Amino acid sequence: MASNGNDNVKPRREESKAEAAKRDSRQLRGTIRDTLASDASHFGEDDALLLKFHGIYQSVNRDNWSARPDAGQEPDYLFTVRVALPGGALTADQYLALDRIADECGNGSLRITTRQSIQFHGVRKAHLAAALARINGHQMTTLAACGDVERNVITCPAPLADEPHRLVRELAGRIARELRPGTRAYREIWLADEKGFSAGETEPFYGEQYLPRKFKTGVALATDNSVDVYSDDCGLIALVEDGRVSGFNVLVGGGQGMTHNRADTFVTLAQPIAFVGVEHAVEAVSTVAAIFRDHGSRADRKHARLKYLIAEWGLPRFCEEFRRRVSFPVAPPVTLPRPEFHDFLGWHPQQDGKWFYGVFVPNGRVVDRPEQRTRSALRSLIERYRPGVCVTPHQNLLLTDLDESALQDVEQTLSAHGVKLAAELSGARRYAVACPALPTCGVALTEAERVLPQVVERLERELAALGLESEPLTLRMTGCPNGCARPYTADIGLVGRKPGERYNVYVGGGLAGDRIADLYAADVHIDDLVAVLHPLLAEWSRQRRAGEGFSDFYQRLLGRTTPRARLSGVEDETKDRIPLGVTQ
Repeated sequence: MASNGNDNVKPRREESKAEAAKRDSRQLRGTIRDTLASDASHFGEDDALLLKFHGIYQSVNRDNWSARPDAGQEPDYLFTVRVALPGGALTADQYLALDRIADECGNGSLRITTRQSIQFHGVRKAHLAAALARINGHQMTTLAACGDVERNVITCPAPLADEPHRLVRELAGRIARELRPGTRAYREIWLADEKGFSAGETEPFYGEQYLPRKFKTGVALATDNSVDVYSDDCGLIALVEDGRVSGFNVLVGGGQGMTHNRADTFVTLAQPIAFVGVEHAVEAVSTVAAIFRDHGSRADRKHARLKYLIAEWGLPRFCEEFRRRVSFPVAPPVTLPRPEFHDFLGWHPQQDGKWFYGVFVPNGRVVDRPEQRTRSALRSLIERYRPGVCVTPHQNLLLTDLDESALQDVEQTLSAHGVKLAAELSGARRYAVACPALPTCGVALTEAERVLPQVVERLERELAALGLESEPLTLRMTGCPNGCARPYTADIGLVGRKPGERYNVYVGGGLAGDRIADLYAADVHIDDLVAVLHPLLAEWSRQRRAGEGFSDFYQRLLGRTTPRARLSGVEDETKDRIPLGVTQ
């Protein structure tokens, strides 16, 4: 593998407070251990930053954060603990262990993320050490689930036995291992490893300041973009020929986050820069990460993503730097067909005599409610059949390696617990996703997960009245413009604009994940969302061609033949209205 060492990186003249905190942290130790042993309810600002590298977010309960100071109380500090699961794969024992930890240390729920992780919400500081010790005791880790490092590597969740699917699953694990931080701090703080920091300790890949910001990688198949690979900093798309993977297109520079009213922030899709052989795929990803490490902005965290470096340099210069660093000859990217999207709900043969079953988990929240006891249903099935488990980038869950004899009982058990089967889902409900937002997220401007069900219900009624209830339609909702639920590549994206439940409405992405949506309406109250969308939905119902999806119709209505390149943070001030009511 080519050297991606950082010993020749030039010192930077400007750096943010976060960069100083990382540099002075003694490889992510800070004062976390001392604070953990104290009676303090929370960690200081620098340690809160470092905790992310350990898989932990510190926040306050947004539901009572104004009332408590009025009563003379400090904020109600809560923690989110995220497990790093490359490719989303778990054993039955591991899943059941996480299920127990949800009660012992969390708020009684598991949350499947859009990056194939599982996280706990509502964890108290006093329970952090126990939670991480139990997670690691079952051969899992939270290290690098967050922070300025390679995040959880995602890939197609289907446990198919053919070579392409086996290869992409294996590759996700290899990339995760290659780019996992080497610091001993994690074991010292959480697992009672007493070696301690030494002056000569180094991070062989990341260096003393790690990456400028987070770095996300997805591994997709040319036939399946269930991972939304174009939204990642770095993506690999496998070309399959005669049942084998002949190589990968390498994509760089995708990103969903932007800031309202800031023109120099934007959403963009990753672009192909090379075609590499299977044996060079890991090196290709680590090289892209190394370029970001060495040249990404360390002065402005809102500008510290790979997409901004590429915008500053231009893609040709980035490609030249990539070719200079790798140890192999670089071929140009190959032309690929437009990808398809699969959510893998319901029954599917694995090609090895076994079956897997995709369970619909609304918003990824595995919890028991009176009307739907998802958590109890899954626990019952996993205890009974001991299947493999895989969580998906669409926040659902697959039960794998099942015998055919289990098919009927699995669906009967789910139905008995009120869990909807795939055939019972409308097109809008099946593909609806939301981020957690309030009360968990510290940057959320509006609700998302807690209000999406009522938005879906209203949209379902509207679509049924238009004869569109069975049409696939991606609906994604976030509480802020950071885009954790990937709203900007959806058919309909609802993005928190400001408090008071006001949202920007985006349209025009689609299931394939290869298009950026347009801003359709700005600053819309939640009660008016469906009414605002009605004219466009009605036009779709009247004018659509056979098999034409919502966003394909929208793009045709605009006469657009190529996807737009980016979506700026100030487009809510400049977007033209769409010419509705005109028959094409």
